[in-house]
Amino acid sequence: MYRKIMGFLEAWKESEYRKPFILQGARQVGKTYSILEFGREHYENVAYFNFETNPKLNETFEENISPDYLIPILSHIAGQTIVREKTLIVFDEVQLCERALTSLKYFCEEAPDYHIIVAGSLLGVAVNRTKFSFPVGKVDMKTLYPMDMEEFMIALGEKALAEQIRKSFQTDTPLPSALHDAAMLLYRQYLIVGGMPECVMQFAQTKDYILVRHTQDTILASYLNDMSKYNNLNEIKKTRLAYDNITVQLSRKNTRFQYKLIKKGGRASEFENAIEWLCLSGIVSQVYKVEQIRKPLENYRDIDAFKIYVSDSGLLCAKKNLAANDILYMVEEINDFKGGMAENYVNVQLTINGYQTCYWESERGAEIDFIIQREGKLIPIEVKSADNTRAKSLRVYMETYRPAYAIKLSAKNFGFEDNKKIVPLYAAFCI
Repeated sequence: MYRKIMGFLEAWKESEYRKPFILQGARQVGKTYSILEFGREHYENVAYFNFETNPKLNETFEENISPDYLIPILSHIAGQTIVREKTLIVFDEVQLCERALTSLKYFCEEAPDYHIIVAGSLLGVAVNRTKFSFPVGKVDMKTLYPMDMEEFMIALGEKALAEQIRKSFQTDTPLPSALHDAAMLLYRQYLIVGGMPECVMQFAQTKDYILVRHTQDTILASYLNDMSKYNNLNEIKKTRLAYDNITVQLSRKNTRFQYKLIKKGGRASEFENAIEWLCLSGIVSQVYKVEQIRKPLENYRDIDAFKIYVSDSGLLCAKKNLAANDILYMVEEINDFKGGMAENYVNVQLTINGYQTCYWESERGAEIDFIIQREGKLIPIEVKSADNTRAKSLRVYMETYRPAYAIKLSAKNFGFEDNKKIVPLYAAFCI
């Protein structure tokens, strides 16, 4: 399946400033598949080492981590010769071996001709919670996220439609109504399936929502296992409580996160470590409120006011145990959840595109779902789950801050009116 990360890896391979490369991200987002596929296409051979399936590998790194010492041993373990610039060396689940991560510093300094990529599912957790000697400045890093809406469409054989959507986004020209309706259906399918590669592949091959849900439940179970395996004993229960509660809070009209809703009398001091663990593992992301619309936005964020979104819309629907047909037909019974679900989806697409998202709230309660810095400008984004696009909050914001323009995401077709760029929800990947 097509993944945009491939272009990034190709540029990394050819760069004269190339360093050992760390690909991090939540479990099951396709890190290993992408790396191995890249290796098969661009190298003569791949030497693959997995610290989870082969715990004895750790012993190799105990005595000496210089490349001159490691390469002959790794060649022997892999059963193939590791050749400079022709072999891709892959360390998988590297969070389980601190010394392997530290060795990247010496590969960078002493043996830069070796091409090495490492992957870690809970690297943020491992580095933060233990005394890792992280090779600061000696590695290139990138986070891999679930497949975005465009990758999903391409996997389903809709590449031409995705290209047409990009053109309409650039020109603010409505799509023909038949194509708009087809794309809205794909959007609703994406809400159910999400962007986990295994789920997308199963859906592309079978169109079976029940099979996809089974896979999603398996992924959710693996996340729960990680909370037990890679967490402090007294934090496990709190982390699970917080994770379970996130989807509940997305069903509320005000989606701002409240500790007291996790449990009666819940406070930040009790649950902030649990929230941090979930964010570092890549399972969720925090979006902070900003008190002023000025650059840099990060300087003006309110650390006590934030929303939490799940990293994949399909896992969100699986966690809520929502039936596929309820989402496909947007039935009234899920009205309370439609807004939170659409917001979550948009945050995923914006995060994949590299935006640091935040939100804004006036003293009188007007709220803008997302503020991003796009092409040097601070742009407000309003999200509506349907085609009812009256947005009083957006009018208040625009009168107050006079942005260059605003983006309005809804079920409406492309357009531009009253200094607002009207963008259908399925085209959020274009932003």
